[in-house]
Amino acid sequence: MSIVTDPASGRDNARDIAVWDPLVRLIHWSLALTILLNGAITEEESKLHEWVGYAALGLVALRLVWAVIGPRHARFSAFPPNPARAIRHMRAVLHGDRTVHLSHNPLGAFMAYNLWLTVIALGVTGYMMTTIRFFGIDWVEEAHEFAFNWLMLSVALHVAGVAFDSWRSGVNLVRAMINGHKRIPDGTEVE
Repeated sequence: MSIVTDPASGRDNARDIAVWDPLVRLIHWSLALTILLNGAITEEESKLHEWVGYAALGLVALRLVWAVIGPRHARFSAFPPNPARAIRHMRAVLHGDRTVHLSHNPLGAFMAYNLWLTVIALGVTGYMMTTIRFFGIDWVEEAHEFAFNWLMLSVALHVAGVAFDSWRSGVNLVRAMINGHKRIPDGTEVE
């Protein structure tokens, strides 16, 4: 952690804390790209759509492995899904709390797990549609379409949550996911 303390520098006093390692950031932005490609650019029944979907599955699988063996902030233990903690976090935020979470905040943790599980559901149902056994089966296609719609809603909520939490905490979360460092305003509580 580095602390900026020189008022003559023209910058606010803040702490830069390394949080997101290069692999987490690469997976995050690559997964976002695969979602954009398959959601808006590729033809639904094309080979490219299939391969982009498999790439998304591979990225999620790699991220899940990294959540077991990677550095501290990338691990599952840094952001366990905990409903009681998420409710306490929401209440605290509603009461003006500006605590910065170095990994995901409790709601962000749920969103990360939700996004990963939804991409897995899309990949599994997408693969099923390419097999002889499940090709043309309505419930598989409907499950795939439902998962896609859920993913689009989740992505919108994720982006809104990032914007809100950046505003609330004073930490530019997009910048942190680009350079790996959260710039914590001086005097802000960190969890």
